[in-house]
Amino acid sequence: MRRKDFLSIDQLSAEELEGLIARSLEFKQHPFSAPELLSNRTLALLFQKPSLRTRVSFEVGMLQLGGRSLYLSPAEVGLGEREDAADVARVLSRYVDGIVARTFLHRDVEALALAASVPVINALSDVGHPCEILGDLLTMQQHLGHLEGLTVAYVGDGNNVARSLIEAAPLARIRVRVASPVGYEPNAAAVTAARQAGGAVEVGNDPEAAVRDADVIYTDAWFSMGQEAEREARAAIFPPYRVTSDLVAAAARHVIVMHCLPAHRGEEITAEVIEGPASVVFDQAENRVPAQKALLAELLAGVG
Repeated sequence: MRRKDFLSIDQLSAEELEGLIARSLEFKQHPFSAPELLSNRTLALLFQKPSLRTRVSFEVGMLQLGGRSLYLSPAEVGLGEREDAADVARVLSRYVDGIVARTFLHRDVEALALAASVPVINALSDVGHPCEILGDLLTMQQHLGHLEGLTVAYVGDGNNVARSLIEAAPLARIRVRVASPVGYEPNAAAVTAARQAGGAVEVGNDPEAAVRDADVIYTDAWFSMGQEAEREARAAIFPPYRVTSDLVAAAARHVIVMHCLPAHRGEEITAEVIEGPASVVFDQAENRVPAQKALLAELLAGVG
């Protein structure tokens, strides 16, 4: 990797992303192949938001690699409120070998990375969710056999997950089609940058057009943590973007359906779809562990 931190997918080269996915697949097939790789390494999990998959996958990943993790809750640190992000980074750098940050604001992750002398990993911010996308790409390759040339239809809010998927398009050589309500499209600058890097990215407002012949249908919640006040307004706008059996039927016959979870059955996706034969949602969640392990191995194995 070109730098010590992992803040977004698009900081990688195509070769680096391919290497991470290949290493993830190795860990998927052989979970206990490197039980001492991160021996005596400690990872700080600095979270402002609650978490299931992200926290557990990093903790399990560190354990399987011989390291340990330390969870720091919002009440314990008060990042950006009780204590300045730069000060937190400088202190933690003297204690641990890496920092995983799950924040509301991307600028807090950037401030941590700027001040820290150990690797900083973006485990979710308002800008992106790159760790999720690493596991997602592993899932696509696992179920469809390859990445290059796949068409991934993202239906719903053009949020941080959509942005990271768009950033991955030119690197993984996938086509990404996004269908969002007017006013909820993904970040325009990210779309432009991905296209300039050679990515096939299409943005529109028609979910049926987006999923036509798609290999993957991907969706996420209609509102993210911190947007609870918008729930009622969004609930009136987003129903045409619900992933239903009819929408899945418009895609390729071999289509897989993905959701980064947590899911709200009956809102962005129906129970019939998430529990149906096309769904790989729980494989997707499982793959967070080998993907996180590949990233940790890359960033921490040579520390100290």
